[in-house]
This record gives sequence, structure tokens and C-alpha cells, in this order.
Amino acid sequence: MPQRYSLEPVVQESTPSIIARKLRYAIAHGEVVPGSQLGEAELARELGVSRGPLREAMQRLTQEGLLVSIRNRGLFVIEMTDDEIRDMYVLRTAIESAACKLLVRADHGAAGTELLAKVNEMDDAAATGNRAAMSDADMAFHEHLVALSGSRSLARIHSTLMTETRMCLTVLQDSYRVTADWIAEHRGIAEAVFNGDGPLAESRLSDHEDDALARLTSAPASV
Repeated sequence: MPQRYSLEPVVQESTPSIIARKLRYAIAHGEVVPGSQLGEAELARELGVSRGPLREAMQRLTQEGLLVSIRNRGLFVIEMTDDEIRDMYVLRTAIESAACKLLVRADHGAAGTELLAKVNEMDDAAATGNRAAMSDADMAFHEHLVALSGSRSLARIHSTLMTETRMCLTVLQDSYRVTADWIAEHRGIAEAVFNGDGPLAESRLSDHEDDALARLTSAPASV
């Protein structure tokens, strides 16, 4: 009898998926600014694709909430108000807390070790003074936390929320800071996961998200 392996099949990424990923990145990093209109002809020409897969990709981003369709006007990149940022952080906290629950039920020692490595990357980025590197390291910690949970559903929803977070951080890049206290908050979360203390990890995560929200909604936008 032939041996069976518990492997997932390789799935080739479709053209609309590739386009959606490129647009998502451009929106997250401010290459397509909040509130701007997406021109179908210009995008198709720049990306070197036909309008069919481009429309499908933009429809995906509309469903994710990153684009909004205005009747008789077209598609626009969303603009994040303070209320929308608060809603986004409520969802982020719920998803990341759920991920913490899954982590402490599994190999929390290994997960905690990986998260502590991400905290060390934050330390290294802060030492350079490079704000983009700091925010990248910050984002990587939270993305890795959810990825380690092994939940595809959590990761899928979290991905959209992190794109919105990146949009906010890009707009506020000049005022964004990763401080020693900020890094300590991440280290505290990672240590709680490492020790298998789910309630403490969730409590520290909630406090951290509240702090992040306060920073984002009080910081002046860069010009």
C-alpha cells in the first residue's frame, strides 16, 4: 500500500489574487493614498493586465472593505476616521486574543520563543532609528502571533485589519515612535505566551492595543 502524506496541495496563485495582493500592498504603504480614486484603465496599463482580472481583484478589496464603490463615481480607497480606527482595534484585539488562546493550548513554549525573537527584531529596529523598520517590526510581531495560531480564518480576517493598521501608521509615520515601554509591552505578551498563561497574555494584549489606539487617534497626521 503506498505511503500517504499529510501535505496540503500546492495551489498556484491566480492573476486576480496577485493583482489584489499588489493593490493591497500599495494601499497599505501609502502608494495609493486614502480617499483616492482608482482608475481602471490606468491601473490595467501600469500592471500590464487585462481589465477582467483587475475588476475581480478590486471586487475582492471592496469586499474586504479597503475600497468603497460610490455610485456614478467609481472606486475609492477608504479613509480611516477615528471611529473606524477604534472599530478596527476592537476587532484586532478580539482576533489576537483568540490567537493567544490557541497558542497557550498548544506548544506555547515554542510559540513564545518565536514571539520573543520578533521582539528582539523590534529592539534592533529601534536601535537604527528607522521609523519604517520600527513599524515593520511592530506589525510583524502581531502578524506572527496570529499566524502561529494555525487558524486560517483568524489569519484571513487579521490580514485585512493589518492592512488598515498599516494605512494608519503610514499616514502618521512622522509622529510614530517605538519606545522602550512599547517594546516592553510586546515582550510581556510574548513571555506570557511562553509561560502558557493565557489570561495574562490576553490582558497584556488588550492593554497594549488600548495604548496603540490612543497613540493613533491622538497623533497629528503628517502633511
